[in-house]
Amino acid sequence: MTTQRQVAANRANSQKSTGPQSAAGKSRAAQNSRRHGLSVPFWIDPKLVAEIEELALEIAGDDAPATIKVLARAVAKAQIDLNRVRQARHRLLEKALASPTGKIVSELAGSLNGLDRYESRALSRRKNAIDAFDVGRVLDNIEGTV
Repeated sequence: MTTQRQVAANRANSQKSTGPQSAAGKSRAAQNSRRHGLSVPFWIDPKLVAEIEELALEIAGDDAPATIKVLARAVAKAQIDLNRVRQARHRLLEKALASPTGKIVSELAGSLNGLDRYESRALSRRKNAIDAFDVGRVLDNIEGTV
């Protein structure tokens, strides 16, 4: 059972972790997700849209029904996101290694952890999209044989 003392300590500690208080701190924190450019929606960049469409067509095939093409597009989006994360990690490490100060990987731990979170989410989205695509293909084959 939680004591009154623990409850008071928890409340006091929670007041310390409410995020930045100053306008400058809030402004800086608002830019965190943009650090690597990974929060930019794909439809903003025409090259990404073209890449996604090309990969989706490759996944689904030219003669696939529209429902399968939609599912293939979800797989392609997730794969392109995963590629973007891995490219960002590569650029970060490349830049650090080329730095005259010789930044070591431990100094990049925060940025690398952030990229790991992006990558984990992209892998999860890709797995779910592939599962949905596979189910869609099975259902399409069943409907085609009936």
